[in-house]
This record gives sequence, structure tokens and C-alpha cells, in this order.
Amino acid sequence: MADADPPLAHVLIVDDDESLNRSLSSILGSEGYRISSRYTADGLIEFLDANQIDLLILDIGLPQIDGLAVLQSIKGHSVHWDIPILVLTGAPAGEVSVEALGLGATDFVTKPFRLDDFLARIRAHLRDGRALQTARREARSEAEVNDILREAAVAASPAEIYQVLVRRIASGLKISRCSIVLDDDNGETATVVAACDSPGLRHLTVELRRYPELLGPMITGEPLLIDNVRDDPTFAPVRELWRVEGRVVPTTSVAVVPFKVRERRAAAFYLRTAGEDGVLSEADLQFGRRVIDAARPLLDKAHNFEEAIQRQDEMRQLAETDSLTGLFNRRALRERLDRELARAQRNNTVLSALMLDIDLFKRLNDTYGHELGDRVLTQLAEVLRREQRAIDVLARLGGEEFVVLLPETGIRGARIYAERILRKVSAATLGTVEHPAQITVSIGIATYPDERVHDPDSLLRLADTNLLRAKADGRNRYRD
Repeated sequence: MADADPPLAHVLIVDDDESLNRSLSSILGSEGYRISSRYTADGLIEFLDANQIDLLILDIGLPQIDGLAVLQSIKGHSVHWDIPILVLTGAPAGEVSVEALGLGATDFVTKPFRLDDFLARIRAHLRDGRALQTARREARSEAEVNDILREAAVAASPAEIYQVLVRRIASGLKISRCSIVLDDDNGETATVVAACDSPGLRHLTVELRRYPELLGPMITGEPLLIDNVRDDPTFAPVRELWRVEGRVVPTTSVAVVPFKVRERRAAAFYLRTAGEDGVLSEADLQFGRRVIDAARPLLDKAHNFEEAIQRQDEMRQLAETDSLTGLFNRRALRERLDRELARAQRNNTVLSALMLDIDLFKRLNDTYGHELGDRVLTQLAEVLRREQRAIDVLARLGGEEFVVLLPETGIRGARIYAERILRKVSAATLGTVEHPAQITVSIGIATYPDERVHDPDSLLRLADTNLLRAKADGRNRYRD
């Protein structure tokens, strides 16, 4: 999209000489400037607050007011001190001109003046003023980018960095909608990972056919600026869809800044205005681009760290998990048991351990084979999972033996749990359709505190002893 023409320079004339004021307004208007004029300094600061002025032509010989005091008042407001001010006076140059320049005036012109010289000065001051404003705007932008990076640098994850970026950019540009979208690499959908208007949002899938302004930039890598959504041809494919759905789309302008996540996954900053937001400009697009270019190393580092942590978690899970049932293995059980018993001793709370063993499991293996036996073990693990609380620990010791740790559960709660497991297992039909298997389990319970329990090994030994008692007393029961 071609860049829009730069806005007309806005010149404010403040002069009580109505004839000169009207003449200057006409001449400067014909030169292509946007003109505002006032005959007094009353309300001048309020006018400057409400309007962007590129050059102020100020007569310091205004009646009933000290023009130099007006000049000093303007320069005393930090938001106006960089407005170029060309001072007019009917008095000859001398101390007044020196004082005016000392108070911050850009130039001093004595009436009457040569028009061509006056116009040349105006052109020069407008050019210099715009260059100064651009430099200061870029300096402020650079300072804001650095401030955003400082906040993003302390974020703990890519999701938090994304949220910082959308919030700060929306605030900096004073727009209502800013989001970050990651391509799902299927040509059909993308994922919104952060949005300033929905801070809790993390993973929202959207159909790209509804967002043609996103699809192009994420494919080509070229930024996109649309200052009039209503008329832009990019939105032609979806306007009919909006009409059929009866939707009124409030978006007025759009800027899309594409980037890559770790040089692999296509992504985009998606900036939108609506309602009373100002229309997005090329400067806004470039600001978004500077932010994401500066933030990419932080994002890449955060993604790499998150991926490394995920790999560590996966490796730890593999090392701790029984490959057949997905429950904790013997090694992981010991770590959890050490931790839970130490916590119970430290906090003076209770802990129960249940040891389960499938009754006559060898007969099942010998009759139907180890493949069916493995299936039954997996199905029993699922039965146990369905009864698991968030704080409980399930583990397979090996063979047909399982252990359940019940933190903060005494002997009464352990007995209730054991009775429930006995009922659930006895009622379940396991195995396969061709070879259904009805099984039972025997359970031994041990609970801390108990005079026989002084460490993790003694807790498991007591549970195992009670398991053997349950077997000896006829199976399909618990003992404690």
C-alpha cells in the first residue's frame, strides 16, 4: 500500500491587526498550509492543547497584554516548548528582539516585511521544526522501546512477554486492540497467544479466511497498513460474510507487522483501531516493527528456555513413569514417599499407604498369555486413576503389585478407599471382548503415625505384611 500524503503544515497566526491577519491567512493558505487565526492571546494555551500546531506566528505587540509574557507562558508548558514561534513586532529590532529570542522564539520579524523573505523563513522554520519533531518523536519512541524491553526482560515465559508487548504497544499508540497471532502452519488457522483487551487469553484458534489481512503478511513477511477498512480491497472476500452474518465490524484501520518465532514459525503483531481511536499511520506501523525487532532475541531465548524445560520434564517423566501403565515407577514412588512422610512428620499429619496385588494373576497369564495380562494391568491402573485425588500418588512396584499413597488420610479414610477399590475392581470387566477377565485384588494398609513405622521402608514393609495377611485370609479383601 502506498504511503499517505503527509498532513498539511498547520500554521497559527495570532495578530490583532485584522487586515494583516486576513492577508497572511489568505497568502499562506494559497501556499498550501492549513491556517488558524486569532486576534487575541485569550485562550491561546487551551487552543494549543487541543490542536497540533507546526508553526506559531505571534505578534508581541498585542493590546492589553505583554506579548513577551505570552511567549514565556507558551515555552513554560513542556508539551509546547518545541513549537517553532516566529515573532512579529512593529518596533525596531533591539532589546525586544534579543529578549524574545532569549525566551525561546525561533525568529524575529519586524513589520513591515518583504513577503518573499517572510515566506522563505516560514518554509525554513517548518522544515526545521518538522525535522526536530521527527527526531524528538524517534527519541521518545526509542526510549519507549527500551522501557518495554526492560519490562519484557523480567517476564518468565513467552506468554508473559507477549502479554507485555500487546499491553504496552496498545497503551503507547492509544489503540483499543492489539494482539499477537501465531500461524498454525496448516493454511487454515492461526492461534492468538495474547490480546490487550483479553489479558487472560492464551490460545484462541481463529480461521484465517476471516482475516485476509493476516494471511498475506504472514506468508510474504511484508508489513501491511490499511487506514480505511471499510473501502480497502483486502477485506472484499469477507465483507459478504459479514453482511450475511449481520455483523457490524467496528474496526476502522489495521496494521500488521509479521515476524518469525525462532526463524521458524510465522507470527504477526496485529494492531487495530475502532470507535474513537485515531487512524493507524506509517509511524505506528514502524513503532510496532521496532518493538518486535528489539524483542525477538528475548522471545527466542524465552522459547528456547521453555522448550528446554519441557524436554527436561519429558525426560524426567519418562524416568519416573512405568512404561506399561503410565503410573509412577518404583524409583519415583520412593522419592514421593520420602517427601510425603517427611511432610507428615514435620506437620504432625497422617499418611496412609496401600499395597495392592492382583489375585491369581499368574493363572491369568498362563491361561490367556502375557499380552492379555498386560492389558489387565493397564485397565486396573485406569480404575485406580478414576479414584485418585489430586494429592494422591499411584505407582506400580512391578509385576502385578501397585502402591497408593494417601496423604492427609488416616486409617478410617484408608479403609473407606480400600473398600471402594475392592468393589470397583470386582465389578469391572477387564481384558478383551474375546477374553473378558473378572479379577479381584488384595490390599494391605499401613498408616503413619504407628509405632511400627519410623521411615519409608518400614511403612511399605507394614503394608506388605498386611497384604500377605489379606491373601492368607482368602483374597479380595484388605487388612491393616
